[in-house]
Amino acid sequence: MEIVQGVHQIKLPLPAGAALDHINAYLIEGSQGNLLIDTGFDTPEAFGALRDGLRNSGFGFKDISQIVVTHIHPDHYGLADKLKQMSGATVAFSEIEEKLLQSRYAKTDKLLKEVKLLFERGGVPEDELPELTEAALAVRQFVGLISPDVKLKNGDKISTGSSELKVFSTPGHSPGHVCLYEPKRKFLFSGDHILPDIFPHVGLHPQSGENPLGDFFDSFEPMANLEVNFIFPGHGSVFSGFKLRVGELFHHHEQRQLAIMKVIRDDPKTAYQIATEIPWMPAGEAVKFEKLSIFDKRLAVMETLAHLKLLIIEGKAEKIAKKDTDLYWAGG
Repeated sequence: MEIVQGVHQIKLPLPAGAALDHINAYLIEGSQGNLLIDTGFDTPEAFGALRDGLRNSGFGFKDISQIVVTHIHPDHYGLADKLKQMSGATVAFSEIEEKLLQSRYAKTDKLLKEVKLLFERGGVPEDELPELTEAALAVRQFVGLISPDVKLKNGDKISTGSSELKVFSTPGHSPGHVCLYEPKRKFLFSGDHILPDIFPHVGLHPQSGENPLGDFFDSFEPMANLEVNFIFPGHGSVFSGFKLRVGELFHHHEQRQLAIMKVIRDDPKTAYQIATEIPWMPAGEAVKFEKLSIFDKRLAVMETLAHLKLLIIEGKAEKIAKKDTDLYWAGG
């Protein structure tokens, strides 16, 4: 569907059981070839939706000359390999994301051990440990592994002939996440960095970097003075009000930080214990921890750890390392 002149949004379904029902791919028309932003899972349903969406806009796979992947989470990256084979397009994403590919999707044993250790020290109960550790393994079947032809860096320019998009490095949700800004019409293609109805997950884990939530906040500084007419997100509807939404993101995390500090003000607790005592919003509405899916419980613990890491860096909490687990306290 052409939502503004020369920009087509194609909604690609996510597998059953996911908290969200679709991801948005965007085809940007250009005088020197068309650019596709993000690809969806490598499933028959997503592939069919992309094929039909292109066809309804008057295009086919051969009309794609460039593919940009905002980050390598499977809903944004999964079909990139197949689409390259069918279109001959160049594939571009950040070098940071490329370095995560093998351990994330191919040789996963080391990463699984690291995740298990993270959860053990985070206080995840032994009977939940295997499920939380392996909750993301199932998505590997929906991903075709491919390295980028072009490794994107902050400040790079991507040209379609008709327009030029600037690359912004926006770590947090994923360490090598990028957004694309088209200054002529003031369009921002935000991937999962800025979403209209939900707050992007930012969690601490072996592939997140040392301080993912701090990175997330810092990434907005170079974008602070951007004039943005419309934001084209990876999930949800196209929207406006860039600065207002960024303010809401900061406020959300400030409130989450205060909620965590309240939980650990009187007694030291593990990350898992903290996660069970604060509300979660996987699809935009508050849900108690025990009502979350296994996958969302995994994300909740990782997000709690990211907040705790930043609280420690800011001097608002401290970590008490025990033999097998870590406790966190804000009562000092």
